[in-house]
Amino acid sequence: MITREDALLVEAHAAGIQRSCDERDAALAALAALDDPREQLGAAIDAGLPDGPDDALMSLLYEFDVLAGNSALHDELVQKLYLRQLATYRGVIAGGRESGVFTPALDDEQLAMTMVALEDAYGLHIVAGNALMSVPKAAAAMRAVADKLGCPTTA
Repeated sequence: MITREDALLVEAHAAGIQRSCDERDAALAALAALDDPREQLGAAIDAGLPDGPDDALMSLLYEFDVLAGNSALHDELVQKLYLRQLATYRGVIAGGRESGVFTPALDDEQLAMTMVALEDAYGLHIVAGNALMSVPKAAAAMRAVADKLGCPTTA
């Protein structure tokens, strides 16, 4: 049986995921008119990383990830967020490949998974307050990896 406390946690988790994904989608939609996959990929990287160690929403989402192992409802929400992250990167990568701007050796799914893994790992270090990691440093590293994987973020 789900307690009221659990229900409130699930509701907060769902609302946080929705807000985070919607904000990211809105940022990318604004760049879609530019029709440059390089800029779109850079924007996806920027929008996916926390604003800094004080990013309350991202911190909350990382804390909820821990609950996924103990709750089917939280597990479902974590998977929902992951699928939205994948869809964002997969869409940008596919557009870049179709336009000939990107020439990745990996398939779109593997590349999207790699970008999500980097985003999540760097994001966790940022919100945890790791003094060795900053938002600009994480974004630069993700851009460098994307470039080496055939998806440049600059012309």
